[in-house]
Amino acid sequence: MDAAHPAPRIDEARLDKLAEVAVRIGLRLRKGQDLLLTGSAASLPLVRRIARHAYEAGANLVTPILSDEELTLTRFRHAQTESFDRAPEWLYRGMAEAFGDNTARLAVVGDNPMLLANEDPDKVARANRATSRAYQPALEKIAGFDINWNIVAYPGTAWAKLVFPDLDEATAVARLADAIFAASRVDQDDPVAAWEAHNAALARRTAWLNDRRFAALHFTGPGTDLTVGLADDHLWEGGASTAKNGITCNPNIPTEEVFTTPHARKVSGHVSSTKPLSYQGTLIEEIRVRFDEGRIVEAHASRGEQVLAKVLDTDEGARRLGEVALVPHSSPISKSGILFYNTLFDENASCHIALGQCYAKCFVNGTSLTPDEIAARGGNRSLIHIDWMIGSGEVDIDGITASGERVAVFRRGEWA
Repeated sequence: MDAAHPAPRIDEARLDKLAEVAVRIGLRLRKGQDLLLTGSAASLPLVRRIARHAYEAGANLVTPILSDEELTLTRFRHAQTESFDRAPEWLYRGMAEAFGDNTARLAVVGDNPMLLANEDPDKVARANRATSRAYQPALEKIAGFDINWNIVAYPGTAWAKLVFPDLDEATAVARLADAIFAASRVDQDDPVAAWEAHNAALARRTAWLNDRRFAALHFTGPGTDLTVGLADDHLWEGGASTAKNGITCNPNIPTEEVFTTPHARKVSGHVSSTKPLSYQGTLIEEIRVRFDEGRIVEAHASRGEQVLAKVLDTDEGARRLGEVALVPHSSPISKSGILFYNTLFDENASCHIALGQCYAKCFVNGTSLTPDEIAARGGNRSLIHIDWMIGSGEVDIDGITASGERVAVFRRGEWA
């Protein structure tokens, strides 16, 4: 841009507010607690602010781990073929050990969602599988909600251009930054107070659902007639939740969902996605699957079907559900009209389901249950946890009680 049209800038004050919200609301970091902080090299402006707010909140030690898109591409273009069956197991064992010592976890996302779109899909699949297996010890601590953790976003340049392809680079970044700030409620005068009020509203939704004790949910809409059985002793969660270490945190910023655990063996019918799924550099569009006795037995997509098939073959649990979440079609992210190509945002624009690993916290007394006890109640286990969107303004949801009574939960995409 020339001097008459200066390049738009990311609002520094709001970026700082996002860092503060990540620490004070997302993590509710305790004095003396360590923090493991991950992000891309491009996200350093936010990573640095988060570290400062963490230390001001009393963090004992903040350990940053940074990735780089160019280094990632270097591996796929120059590494030996056997490289793609490897992952740094030592690193993930160390992360699991840190979480076992009550280290908090914060991830800053913002990489190019299509970074690996032009790379060998076999290499991408093998690398993802190796990483998933190596990461399992650390993932179990996160999925089991052993510690307080949080994810926030930074407007990376390539991501911004994907979301706003018709804008110049600087304007696209500024527009994506503003969208992130609005969705994360840091465009308000008092973001912390705004999050407290939002958490209270989500808590009222979860209380109503937990009082009803539905045995199943029935989704109907274009291309969808799906019955999702709910796990025995399931518990609805939403907004702020309390981890096993006693800290109440908001794992996702933003969040508009209330969610629980499906019964891995009691899902039947067919369902169609309502938004594309951006997964490891591939855009998977118009997903259509059929479930029988909890397992996906047929799967199609108009684009990315081969990648979807590889995901479903990750392990036995990859074809079963680990989460079902309810989000009104009128959520702020949905109303923005923006397709973010990032699950952290897109899942909060629509009701969704997740393939793979369930969350232990979505059970009554879940923090005290063993993996075998969770499985006995219908909880799923897998190396993956991948959300994809099935809600819209045309989807209805009924809750089905144990006696067979049907109760309206959503009508035309809104709470009934």
